[in-house]
Amino acid sequence: MKVIDFHIHYIRREMLNATWLNYLEEINPAYHADIERFAEDPAALTDYLDSQGVESAVILPECAPATSGHVPTEEVIHYCRGQKRLFPFASINPNLHGDPASKLETYVKEGGVRGLKLHPSYQFFYPNEARLYPLYEKAQEFRIPVIFHIGSSIFKGTKLKYCDPIHLDDVAVDFPDLTILMAHSGRGFWYDACFFLSRLHENVYMDITGLPPKRLLDYFPELEKNADNVIFGSDWPTMPADIGKNIAAIRSLPLGETALEAILYKNASKVLMQAGVDP
Repeated sequence: MKVIDFHIHYIRREMLNATWLNYLEEINPAYHADIERFAEDPAALTDYLDSQGVESAVILPECAPATSGHVPTEEVIHYCRGQKRLFPFASINPNLHGDPASKLETYVKEGGVRGLKLHPSYQFFYPNEARLYPLYEKAQEFRIPVIFHIGSSIFKGTKLKYCDPIHLDDVAVDFPDLTILMAHSGRGFWYDACFFLSRLHENVYMDITGLPPKRLLDYFPELEKNADNVIFGSDWPTMPADIGKNIAAIRSLPLGETALEAILYKNASKVLMQAGVDP
């Protein structure tokens, strides 16, 4: 069974705020000691993905200097260039980028990005603010997915009120052809809301990044009914185990093969193909 990892962070030591760097050292000391090798050599990452049984991966930047750090989109574009298995996404901060829609267009046309990551609780905006609508219109035009961080965080300065998933209901209604992913699926206390929204809207997906695989059915008892709107992501390297262990744990859940294939590969493949990628 093929696997696509929809949530891998590109990291350079000097780009992370202290909270993230210290957390990374605590949760994944082996990677922390080897950051530079992975940051400089994409082959190191693809070799690792091979060892974990991962076919391809979405690589994420992060423009959130007030909370987590600033990993520029340009760095991710450069890292993924020429790598057929690594798909660069953009990170746009509506409080720092004056014309987010134009910025996204440039990233897509000149940098080849295949999606957008937004961090409402790190970047301090509500997803349904009118000023974001031109950005969503542009993403919808290019048929690229938008990932929203929806859930708790350990980073200092995070303001959870901004990532309440109810704000995505407006976006899903107003942009029915925009693919929306809820990263972390409401981690903490919004599990039911994320499950409901992904059942209500065909264009809304739960991204199970950062959730303990063995507890997925505790959080979402009817997960199998929603398998067509669930996408796997690892959050690597900010995770305590190898990606392969998480994949194995998901495969060990009492879910049918059709549901497992949808969660681990088919749904991500569909979303990426819409964005012009052959995963």
